[in-house]
Amino acid sequence: MKFMKNTTQEYEEVIAECRELYSLKMKDYGTAWRILRLPSMTDQIFIKANRIRSIEMNGEQRINEGVRGEFIGIINYSIMALIQLELMNDARLELPHAEALELYDRNVKKSFTLMSDKNHDYGEAWRDMRISSFTDIILQKLFRVKQIEDNKGKLLASEGLDANYMDILNYAVFAMIQLNSNN
Repeated sequence: MKFMKNTTQEYEEVIAECRELYSLKMKDYGTAWRILRLPSMTDQIFIKANRIRSIEMNGEQRINEGVRGEFIGIINYSIMALIQLELMNDARLELPHAEALELYDRNVKKSFTLMSDKNHDYGEAWRDMRISSFTDIILQKLFRVKQIEDNKGKLLASEGLDANYMDILNYAVFAMIQLNSNN
């Protein structure tokens, strides 16, 4: 499938950029993000998505940091949230650099597999979506995550936190791919 090969390559390029920043920030700060509880991670992602929406709706920004950087933050915080879920019973605040990168890669791989399966079934419909729609869907997923967190994880018929964080990550990657192709 022509698009799938292109999507795979574009996805990998976006993740490589995000992973590089994640790695560099770990050299600066270590894994200080490990102190954050999941609701705090969710709120960090929310802040970034809300800023993107505000810029989209107002057509201006006063801080000289574009939406690309916010989407990168959404991707990396989503991966960190997935790592927090995986390490729920691990009290360590500081992870060795190599382990943190291995956890990053493992969660990207799971998210990529989910994206590939959905992308196959939906026929790359995301390519015809607006970036503002990705922003809105990310915000919708965040409100779902907040509701799941408020309900202490009890679900009746819905996907769990991990599936929502992976969807948020994947929609942010799609937005980045579109931003990259518009430049």
